[in-house]
Amino acid sequence: MLSPFERILFVLLVAICLTAVANTFAMMARVINRGQGKLYLDELPRRVMAGIVALVTQGRIIRHRKLTSLFHYGVAFGFIFYGLVNIIDVLEGLIPGFHFFPDNIIGHLFRLAADLFAAAVLIGVIYFLLRRFAAQDPALKIRDNVKLLDRVREGGIAVDSLIVGLFILAHVGSRLLGASFHVARTGPDPWQPVANFIAGTFLGGLSTDALTIGWHVFWWLAVGLVLLFLPYFPYTKHAHLFMGPLNFMVSPERTYLGQMKKLDLDDETIEQFGANDLDDLPKKHILDAFACIMCNRCQEVCPAYNTGKELSPAALEINKRYYIRENMPALAAGAANGAPFNGVPLLDYAISESAVWACTACGHCIEICPVGNVPMLDIMEIRRDQVMMQSEFPEQLKGAFVGMERMGNPWQAQQSRMEWAAPLHFEVPSVEENPDYEYLLWVGCAGAFNPDAQKTVRAVATILHEAGVSFAVLGDDETCTGDSARRAGNEPLFQAMAEANIETLNAARANERRIVTSCPHCFTTIGKEYGELGGHYTVFHHTQLIADLVGRGKLRLNGKTLEKVTFHDPCYLGRHNGIIADPRAALAAAGLELLEMPRNGKDSFCCGAGGAQYWKEEEHGVTGETVNANRYREAQATGAAVLAVGCPFCNTMMSDANREHGDTMQVRDVAELVAEAMALPIAN
Repeated sequence: MLSPFERILFVLLVAICLTAVANTFAMMARVINRGQGKLYLDELPRRVMAGIVALVTQGRIIRHRKLTSLFHYGVAFGFIFYGLVNIIDVLEGLIPGFHFFPDNIIGHLFRLAADLFAAAVLIGVIYFLLRRFAAQDPALKIRDNVKLLDRVREGGIAVDSLIVGLFILAHVGSRLLGASFHVARTGPDPWQPVANFIAGTFLGGLSTDALTIGWHVFWWLAVGLVLLFLPYFPYTKHAHLFMGPLNFMVSPERTYLGQMKKLDLDDETIEQFGANDLDDLPKKHILDAFACIMCNRCQEVCPAYNTGKELSPAALEINKRYYIRENMPALAAGAANGAPFNGVPLLDYAISESAVWACTACGHCIEICPVGNVPMLDIMEIRRDQVMMQSEFPEQLKGAFVGMERMGNPWQAQQSRMEWAAPLHFEVPSVEENPDYEYLLWVGCAGAFNPDAQKTVRAVATILHEAGVSFAVLGDDETCTGDSARRAGNEPLFQAMAEANIETLNAARANERRIVTSCPHCFTTIGKEYGELGGHYTVFHHTQLIADLVGRGKLRLNGKTLEKVTFHDPCYLGRHNGIIADPRAALAAAGLELLEMPRNGKDSFCCGAGGAQYWKEEEHGVTGETVNANRYREAQATGAAVLAVGCPFCNTMMSDANREHGDTMQVRDVAELVAEAMALPIAN
């Protein structure tokens, strides 16, 4: 128990330190509030529970870096538990005679947990310090060609990590030593095995007075260090302990992983579309910077970074955080226009222009983030500013934009959208010819004009025909969904195309039926994005429908000899929409033996075509490798004879890589393989 003087001193320190912490968090709140839109607080109990679950489970941590994740669990859970430990220690120090259930199982378990967690935290922190400073793990580094603020490049993260690491070692170590002195003074405690060991091994010869003084000293070191560290804590990356769960609590509900915010183009009071500076980002995106762990997991899975380009989603969030940190008082005060802390373009400090246009919109950075950050959506907002406000974007995109605007397709093709069906041995009915159809087959621009994709659509149509499924097509009334326009930042073009398609679809009563498409981008756009514009449809990817038809016995398969195949999960099928099992079920039904690539399912690596990359030249990276070549090497390494795909863009990218590698594999869509297993006459 503390002396009266110690108690007074402690209360004063608490008041001073908590005031400083409250002031810092208030500044952080004001900075976040500079952003656009709102933080979502509807259904608050459910959201609070989501934050608690995120904090307690650390759910996404363990998926990668297994060993590191185990140490992280020990530190995270130990540090969280030590919040309770510190409260109990303070009460025992301030309140005469207070002990936390000294002779009760609750107290026993509490002391056991505190003892073991202390050991786990100390071991974990030592591991992380050795990993960063001794082993210098490459995963914690950011390549030199990526834009980084000077303070970060000069070792700011390492310095912060060292300070925090030493603090945790000193705090938890002091608390453990304090418990050891207490055990040595009061007698062995089997519920504190580590403290028992220290007391019995090192403290047995000390007097009672010395043990009492030792307990006081280490109590002050343990609790006092917490108080002294608190004002600095919000400035470190370890603020994620609070801001990460908060990030999950206030995030908007999305219909799919990478859903973009609809812009109100009719509101004439809006002067800025997209994000030019920090204030233009949604509030949640600014919160992302405070929540960021700086673990570089997003960077580790990024297709652009993996192929040497200037894009690192981790660097984007880190730059935002350090920019805010360096300018927090001015930003919080709402600096006037023209001041050095207001209106600084994100391209000046957060990300390079090349990096902005290197993003494939694959969504892996969002899916992998342990604290719910969305760096991909930051990039999409910057693209909107570049296209809509600055009129600055890659020259090659102009052709795609013109094609979509004037001809209804990014290929700038002027021929009929029904030429794909000419080789079929049956007539493909239009909506006018079959108004009572069950499924509307959405062909898509690729299916209409790309030779490889035409094979896929013919296979899908043949399967539907042979299965007795009533279907129809829109023919020349169909136009591009606008997906590439939206991912490229051209929101007006996207909305114009979406509204035209919604009118066409509703006239065809597609809102009362079902739609099937072979393109995951069309699947996502029609099924998940048109809703915010008034178009509500039930959409299936063709692999879903095929798997369903197989399951219901509607398809007769010939039971051919097994052939080894590997499947490339399209980003907008597996990761964005969680459709992983159906393509594999269809392949299994076709009698194919699946050899999985290491990166599969939600962890699949992008083909390189998404985010409107298909319509422009790929940014150069220091490795000289293209995204599709990186992915193809992985497929080739499985030893499979066939590389199966479920997206027309993936088909093209993998086929291109295959040709560059000497046609060592067959690149086939799932529908083609199933049709072949049915021995159907598919015209090529």
